[in-house]
Amino acid sequence: MDTVSILKKVRRLEIKTKAITKDLFSGDYHSAFKGRGMSFSEVREYTYGDDVRNIDWNVTARTSTPFVKVFEEERELTLMLLIDVSASVNFGTQSKQKDELTLEMAAVLAFSAMGNQDKVGAIFFSNKVEKYIAPKKGKQNILHIIRTMIGFTPENKGTDLCVAMDFLNNVQKKKSICFVLSDFVGLPFEKSLRLTSKKHDVIGLFIFDQREKTLPDVGLIEVTDPESSSTFLIDSGDKKVAESYLSSFTQHETEVKNTFTKARADLIQISTEDDYVKTLHSFFKKRAGK
Repeated sequence: MDTVSILKKVRRLEIKTKAITKDLFSGDYHSAFKGRGMSFSEVREYTYGDDVRNIDWNVTARTSTPFVKVFEEERELTLMLLIDVSASVNFGTQSKQKDELTLEMAAVLAFSAMGNQDKVGAIFFSNKVEKYIAPKKGKQNILHIIRTMIGFTPENKGTDLCVAMDFLNNVQKKKSICFVLSDFVGLPFEKSLRLTSKKHDVIGLFIFDQREKTLPDVGLIEVTDPESSSTFLIDSGDKKVAESYLSSFTQHETEVKNTFTKARADLIQISTEDDYVKTLHSFFKKRAGK
């Protein structure tokens, strides 16, 4: 894709995702992810109902009038996007490919964070860290991340989430909100996820296409594993083949769920045919209610 095409796509995506962010996530993101704590803001005169534990006795003694300390939430957070750029995400059969869905959701999350004055950074990974964009505030950094996603060509095809999470733990010393956008083909990663979720607030976005789950009955079809490049023929009309295909996806789905559950990290499953806006909106609401 040439530079002009990339810039046009970036602009269209910016307009679309910022509208979504403004309409649906303006308050949800803030409510779902709390700041680091409370910090002193100012003092004001005591009014009926104030907590007496917040009385500032020094100011009260000087003025002979009761004053209380006012605290506010330390709001600034860091959002880290761990973005799977392995060969398996370049797949889709209906409305969009997995990498296109990843791009839109990453943009929505980034603009939501920007609306709350949070820093945003990104780690692009395959079976190695392909690129790192340090977290910064502001629109320009977000557009840099989006441009990189659109025009990015990874060096490797495989998937190794452990490498990405270990890198995150090394470069991001303070706690961050970490969204992992992936199909999680590279199992196992339980140990790395468990260690990362102790330090960061980790949310997995498990992205899949329905054709990875069920086969259309169209007879013999050629199937290629994008990460190993191996090709083989399967009979999609064979009942046992269809059952085995579904069983393989179900097993993978169960393993991913169990891995996140054991690590006490959140996991959201989103199909390329789903309304991801509704799914993210529901997740933010649920998190805000905890």
